[in-house]
Amino acid sequence: MFLWGTATASYQIEGAATADGKGPSIWDTFSHQPGRIKDGQTGDLACDHYHRWTEDVALLADLGADSYRFSLSWPRIQPDGRGAVNRAGLDFYDRLVDALCECGIVPAATLFHWDLPQALEDEGGWLNRNTSGYFAEYAAKVADRLSDRVGLWITLNEPFVHMAYGYALGLHAPGRTLLIDALPAAHHQLLGHGLAVQALRAHGAGQVLITNNCTPVRPASDSPADLAAAGAYDTLHNRLFNDPVLTGSYPDMSGLGVSSMPFVLDGDLDVIAAPLDGLGVNYYNPTLIAAAGPAAGLPFEAAELTGHPRTGFGWPVVPDGLRELLVSLKEGYGEKLPPIYVTENGCSYPDVPGADGVVEDLDRIDYLDAHIQAVDAAMAQGVDVRGYYVWSLLDNFEWAEGFTQRFGLVHVDFASGRRTPKASYHWLKRHIAGR
Repeated sequence: MFLWGTATASYQIEGAATADGKGPSIWDTFSHQPGRIKDGQTGDLACDHYHRWTEDVALLADLGADSYRFSLSWPRIQPDGRGAVNRAGLDFYDRLVDALCECGIVPAATLFHWDLPQALEDEGGWLNRNTSGYFAEYAAKVADRLSDRVGLWITLNEPFVHMAYGYALGLHAPGRTLLIDALPAAHHQLLGHGLAVQALRAHGAGQVLITNNCTPVRPASDSPADLAAAGAYDTLHNRLFNDPVLTGSYPDMSGLGVSSMPFVLDGDLDVIAAPLDGLGVNYYNPTLIAAAGPAAGLPFEAAELTGHPRTGFGWPVVPDGLRELLVSLKEGYGEKLPPIYVTENGCSYPDVPGADGVVEDLDRIDYLDAHIQAVDAAMAQGVDVRGYYVWSLLDNFEWAEGFTQRFGLVHVDFASGRRTPKASYHWLKRHIAGR
């Protein structure tokens, strides 16, 4: 069965930042630091999904979604990232899962979508190997309660982005600027993934995946320097997170100036390469890479990919890049590649309701139509794709951009919380019914 769905993340929609015993996450901390988030906004309220979740499940049911990908807030369930469960927090997800099942919607639960408990960050976060073990313990507690009803489990969302933006560049929580010294955060996330797979299996979980953000990497020119830079970036962005999971080994890191990774211990890669039921792939656009000067700290820099329309975020719209990516994964990993789920694909535009209240987001309809056609084309080339999830169900808190970027199929008035399905919602509803 091919699953049509939408995706969200806990910190981006839930709000209720301190309700019912929830502990602080790194995003609670980061968003309250001056200058971190556009316009000084926070996710304290967000879409208030924590209190309005029944409305959102009704929207999913009316859409005809087969599945809903959501994430669980680790500090809502374990306020300090370890120890006893906060029953009220886990009860919230229990009710959500029950409601989805009653509507015939497959729950797809992501265990970690970047909102690490602040208590664990205070001990080093993902730079600390112990966090991997705590993550597995958290996975076990959640699966013990929900595994009988959750159809798909996703351990991590986009560990590359969390490492790069959170630990290397400081653009996201926890705001560290370690550049290549952030690599332990990559390995410990992957180790946590592998340990969580074991914990999920032990507690009866069915389908288990990891979601990686992947991008086709293109050199800015045919010069040897740009080709080498593109290769280094592909290693860091794509292969560093796909190779260990799918092949049990790390790629050659010498192009990044890395000759050894002493934080990788004997047996770690066997744990990381635990067999999976699928690979989640998030796609937004290809990346153009040029060689960087010696003072840059990294051997590459992003260049502007021209000749394509752009979203409200300024990202190039390249639908065939999704087909290219999916086919390259099949060709690169062969029989080691499990079925693929496109767990995120979507676009931001400055959607404004008209005088009649209708949100005519025609650009989003064009975007989704073209990317769904790209998935179809990849499947025609033999790629085993099992699902497509639109990012996102709701306009939400877009990380460092605050509320300035609207990705939703449903418009949210952030002052009142009012939900208004956009034209793209109705288009997708018809498309799902027709397929």
